[in-house]
Amino acid sequence: MPQALFPEIYLSLLAISLLLFGLYRKERSLVAVHWVAILGLAVAGLLMADISGVERAFNGMFIADSFTQGMKTLVIAGATLVLLISLQPLSKVLDQRFEYALVVIFAVLGMCGMISAGDMLSLYMGLELQSLSLYVLAAFQRDDARSTEAGLKYFVLGALASGMMLFGISLLYGFSGQTSFEGIASMLTAQEGPSRGALIGMVLVLVGLCFKVSAVPFHMWTPDVYQGAPTPVTAFFAICPKIAALALFARVLAGPFAGLLPQWQPIVILIAALSMLLGGFAGLRQDNIKRLLAYSSIGHVGFVLMAMAAGTPTAASAIVLYLVIYMVMSVGVFGCIMLLARAGHPVEKIADFAGLSRNHPRIAFALAALMFSMAGIPPLAGFFAKMAVFLAAIESGLIMLAIIGALASVVAAYYYLKIVKVMYFDPFEAYPAAIAEEVPFAARATVFVAVAAVLAFCFYPTPVINLSKQVAASLHTPKPAVTAWLNP
Repeated sequence: MPQALFPEIYLSLLAISLLLFGLYRKERSLVAVHWVAILGLAVAGLLMADISGVERAFNGMFIADSFTQGMKTLVIAGATLVLLISLQPLSKVLDQRFEYALVVIFAVLGMCGMISAGDMLSLYMGLELQSLSLYVLAAFQRDDARSTEAGLKYFVLGALASGMMLFGISLLYGFSGQTSFEGIASMLTAQEGPSRGALIGMVLVLVGLCFKVSAVPFHMWTPDVYQGAPTPVTAFFAICPKIAALALFARVLAGPFAGLLPQWQPIVILIAALSMLLGGFAGLRQDNIKRLLAYSSIGHVGFVLMAMAAGTPTAASAIVLYLVIYMVMSVGVFGCIMLLARAGHPVEKIADFAGLSRNHPRIAFALAALMFSMAGIPPLAGFFAKMAVFLAAIESGLIMLAIIGALASVVAAYYYLKIVKVMYFDPFEAYPAAIAEEVPFAARATVFVAVAAVLAFCFYPTPVINLSKQVAASLHTPKPAVTAWLNP
C-alpha cells in the first residue's frame, strides 16, 4: 500500500471512531469530540507533510506529488484553524451536537480525494463526498429557517452542477475512450483537432468546477448560503472548499485539458474578469458582514483564476502563494467575528462594529489589519498575494485582465475600509458589540497568530515564497504534449 494513502486512511478511521464515541456519549461528548478532531487533523497534516516524491495508487486514479500534498496540507491546516475558532460558539450556535466536527472531517477527506484525483471517476467521488458533507453543514441549525433555506438552496444548485459535470465526464469518455487524466490528455492532443463533443464535455466539467469555487456566473448560491449558515460553517465554507476546488481546477487545466489551452483560456479569462468585477461592485451595497465576505470570496476567486489563465510556472507558484495568504486572512477575519457578540447573539451587521475601537481596541486593530490586507494595501501579506497574480498575468501578456483586476481591487477596497471606518469613527449605540462570554484561549490565540502572520509577512516573505514554488513545481503531467500548458 502506498504511503501516500496513509493520511486518507487515518482520516477515515478517525471519523468513524469519533462517530462511535459520540453516539455512545451523546451530548457529553461535544467538547471531547471537537478537541480530538482538532488534534487528529493536526496529526493528519503532519502525516501529509511527511510524504515526498511522486506516488500513484489504484492504477493512477490517486496521485500524490508536491502539489497535491501541499494543497491537502493547506486544507487540513485551514480546517484545524476553523475548528479552533469555533470553540466558543459550540454550545449556542451549533446546538450542542457533536456531529459538526465529524462532518468537517468527512468534508476534508473528500477534499483530499479530489485534490489527489488522477482520474475523472476519483475526481467525482471526492467531489461528491465533499459536497454531501457541505450540504449537511449548511443546514446544520435545522431549527433555524435561514440555515435550512441555505442548505436547501445549496443542495438543489449543487446537484444541478454535479449533474452537468457528470454529463461532461461522460462526453469526454465517449470521445476519448479514457477517464484518466493522462489518457484524456493524450487522446485530445493526438487528434488533428478536438471534436465538438470533447469541447462540450470540457465546458461542462469547467461549469461544475466554477460552481464549486463560486465563480461568476455560477455564484448565485454563495451570498445566501454564507448568510444563512452558522458563522463557524461559513468560515469553513470560505476557506477549505475554496482551496480544494481551486487546486482541482488548476490540476484539471494543467492535466487533461492542457492540450486545449486555446479553447479554455478565453473562458477562464472571461470568468476571472466577471468574478473580480462582481466581487468588487456587488459588495458595495452589503450591510451584512457574511454577505460582504461572500462577495469578497468571489473576488478572490477571480484573482486566482487570473493566474490560472496565465498558465506559466510563475502563475502556478502565484496560485499557491495566494491561497496560503487567503487562508490566513480568512481565518483571522472570521475569528474576529466569532469573538464578538451583541445582546447575546453573534455579530452580523456591519453597523454592529461601531465603537469597537473604544471598547475592544485590540480586536479592532486586528480586524483593521486584516481588512487592509484583504484590500491589498502594502506592506501587508494581501498586497504580495495580489502582486504575484498581477505579475503572472502581465508576464503572459494578459494586460487588460490585469487592468480589470486592479480596478476591481480598488473598488473592493472601499467596503474593506468601510468596516475600519465604522469601527473607529462611527458613533455607537448604548449596547455595542462586546467580547462573547467564555471565549477559549485557543480561539484568541488563533486570531493573534493569523494577524501576526499577516503583519510579519513583509519581513519574512522568502520562506513562504520558496515553499510555494516547491509545491507548484509538479503542477503538470510528464507528457511533453501536456507540459505545453506551462509554456504557452
